Amino acid sequence: MNVLEKIGLTGLVPVVVIDDSANAEPAAEALMKGGLDVMEITMRTAAGLDAIRRVRAACPDMLVGAGTVLSVDKAKEAVDAGAQFIVSPGLNPAVVEWCLSNGIPVTPGCITPTEIEKALSYGLKILKFFPADVYGGVKGCKALFGPYKSEGVSFIPTGGVDLGNLKDYVGQPFIHAVGGGFLCRTDDLAAHNFEAITTTAKKAVEILLGFEFDHMGINADSPEKSEETAGLFEKAFGFVPKFGNSSNFAGPSLEITKFPGLGQNGHIAVKTNSMPRAIHYLSRRGVEVDMETAKYKGDKMIAVYLKEEYAGFAVHLLEK
Repeated sequence: MNVLEKIGLTGLVPVVVIDDSANAEPAAEALMKGGLDVMEITMRTAAGLDAIRRVRAACPDMLVGAGTVLSVDKAKEAVDAGAQFIVSPGLNPAVVEWCLSNGIPVTPGCITPTEIEKALSYGLKILKFFPADVYGGVKGCKALFGPYKSEGVSFIPTGGVDLGNLKDYVGQPFIHAVGGGFLCRTDDLAAHNFEAITTTAKKAVEILLGFEFDHMGINADSPEKSEETAGLFEKAFGFVPKFGNSSNFAGPSLEITKFPGLGQNGHIAVKTNSMPRAIHYLSRRGVEVDMETAKYKGDKMIAVYLKEEYAGFAVHLLEK
């Protein structure tokens, strides 16, 4: 997995402005507790470089980038400090060319067709969209995506994104990830309120992944038993049965298989906004999926089971 792929799988990029480099490590730890393993430390302050050094030394699992990189000298200093990717608010040809010549991932800011085409001429397809709220937000990204969809362009919108509108961005095919200072607020850093940073990160991850219960499946040992069980739920609770090829449903959320499937007792299905991001998130929490059970629609994974059963039930993810 390369740097930009990891950013896409994490889906959220906290933009962190550090005034006191002593806050860098606890901020990184707070974000990781909240489920995020990427952060962009800006070069807006004198503490930025030391903050990058501290996080790289203390939190090896955190992917650390340098933001607000306005010159080649700043790019060099950031990389020397340990930055693993470079972010700039605009497309600075000198910065882009230095990064490319040195194998450093870079996401320049692009908000016009001219800038996007310049980025494409460098082979760059993942672009910062800043400030997102000023230039149309989701609608602005969508409009710019249209002509360049065939080129594989995607955006990391930053600026004006918060917990209130995050849902509008995630899940869009042209959004690679979403960035913002709302994930690590400067006032929380100044007050050493690292619990608040963790809480915000968790809320953002919840919105990003959108985990929700979809249905429960009960293992029956025959088609006849499956149909009989569906009938019992209709008789008792009025759950209208729906008969299928491999299973029957009693109402929208209770599936009765025609033959025993995975799980001692049956299965539980959980929906998510993004299968790849969900798998990345779960793997970081020590939850393994069984890729041999994965089902695809074309190239897109639409279902997969976890390796572990929960109380005798197999658990599988479904993409919304």
